[in-house]
Amino acid sequence: MKLEFVEGGSTKVFEKAIETEMDPHIKHFEKELLKLRTGRAHTSLIEDLKVNCYGTMMSLKDIAALSAPDVQLLVIQPWDKDVMPEIEKTITASDLGMTPLNDGTVIRLQIPRMSSSRRDDLAKILSKRLEECKIAIRNVRKDIHNAIRDAEKTKKISEDWSKRLQDILQKIVDKTIDLSDALAKKKEDEIKAL
Repeated sequence: MKLEFVEGGSTKVFEKAIETEMDPHIKHFEKELLKLRTGRAHTSLIEDLKVNCYGTMMSLKDIAALSAPDVQLLVIQPWDKDVMPEIEKTITASDLGMTPLNDGTVIRLQIPRMSSSRRDDLAKILSKRLEECKIAIRNVRKDIHNAIRDAEKTKKISEDWSKRLQDILQKIVDKTIDLSDALAKKKEDEIKAL
């Protein structure tokens, strides 16, 4: 990350740079929330699972045709039948809570009915994903904060300007964390409603 600190310059450029650093983490969190399907089959649940395919980790969507022919069923049709055991192993090891059924041609995944224990599992996964997002945001804050302090130590900026930039940084971090909390709350309400 390359930030320029210009004493007395526009803080809008600084704010935009911070938001640009934070945005990918929110987008990733939103994508992770899409994977937390609550009872309806959708290929986004499994498409990004990493499968060991001949010594290379590849996304499931890159090695198989994925479909959801039914609201409770996902079908995986690998282009190479030899990777079926690896696909099964990956699904079993994931936190999806589904058991793959292999008939030699395709792998079927039955979406479990929403039970209270499944809701609890989804809530735990949601909490874990939210914490991962917050950690990523805090890491960006730490990097930028260190860059500001380094600029102050090397006399590129004054102590007052450093304080002002740190205040701006904290406001944007708070806003970004509030956004991630709001996204998680919306998903949690969706999980409870089922």
